[in-house]
Amino acid sequence: MVLLCLYGGLSPSFLSFTDVCEALNVTVSPGPTVQYSEGDNATLYCHISQKRKTDNLLAVRWVFAASPTQEHLMIKMTKFGSVQYYGNYTHHFHKQRLHLLKEKHGTMYKFLILSLQQTDQGHYICKVQEIGKHRNKWTAWSNGTAATEIRGKRLLISTSAATLTIICAWFSDLYVYAVFVCSIGIISVLLFTLVILCQSLLNRRRST
Repeated sequence: MVLLCLYGGLSPSFLSFTDVCEALNVTVSPGPTVQYSEGDNATLYCHISQKRKTDNLLAVRWVFAASPTQEHLMIKMTKFGSVQYYGNYTHHFHKQRLHLLKEKHGTMYKFLILSLQQTDQGHYICKVQEIGKHRNKWTAWSNGTAATEIRGKRLLISTSAATLTIICAWFSDLYVYAVFVCSIGIISVLLFTLVILCQSLLNRRRST
């Protein structure tokens, strides 16, 4: 049985079996889940290792997924180090909030998201492509992907607060109901006492 693991359309005649089958080792930190409060600044790191060749270049993309079926390319650092924005993230507002920086000789990329909002909750995926020259043409050698999830602390607090509000409202209604029942009971006792008193007075008059 022959197994082929091709990346980027490279042919077996160009790469050995070991080169073709190995992929980039990509990890994202912190993860797999990190919590922030609304208004905080989030810092995500994309770590890359196991490049095929030390002089190959890397193209790094960050993708946002609010759900498993909806992925949106946010920002990309090209193999030459320039940063590009995509889709709705090309607006000036997002360009001020999103920053992608290269660190540690190109083995780690820092993604900054400033002033987090509720809509920023979701999965953030780092997609890396190793690119090298073959016969004076840029060619993709290998790929790697890793992800983390940002959750908002405020959402959890809001849920707890909502639950507490419901419980308090329930106890408040229960208190009003208890007061109402007690009031009816007191009135009933007073009426019963008044009836007994009236009957006693009538019986005394009749006896005299």
